[in-house]
Amino acid sequence: MILSLDHIAIAVDDLQAAIRRFADDLGLELAGTEDVEAARTSTAFLPVSGTRIELVHPLRGEGPIALHLEKRGPGLHHLCFRVDDVEAEMERLRGLGYRFTTDAPTPGAHGAKVAFVHPRSTGGVLIELAEYPNAP
Repeated sequence: MILSLDHIAIAVDDLQAAIRRFADDLGLELAGTEDVEAARTSTAFLPVSGTRIELVHPLRGEGPIALHLEKRGPGLHHLCFRVDDVEAEMERLRGLGYRFTTDAPTPGAHGAKVAFVHPRSTGGVLIELAEYPNAP
């Protein structure tokens, strides 16, 4: 079951410049950064009224974000919804005809298990589902 909008991810070609833009210029608070090896991203988190802006940058210049930047340039990358059980939600959505980018969840930031719904299944929007096993 979808619980809430967890974050809005923005692909950036310069993480430090994007942090300055969102934190210094727009006045958002930088809550931290994390390298997510499984996704090959360097990520910065900026909370906003119960959700977050997540800035994603390719780790070591490789991976899906690097391909996204090469094809589409910087900008909105995906919406992420927090779910209570990512495997059950994948099974439910598959039953409705949705396709995923992987067969099983993968490790995400903050210890999450994540899965991405393919944008061809959602009218062009990449949607991430995230389960946080240790969340309150």
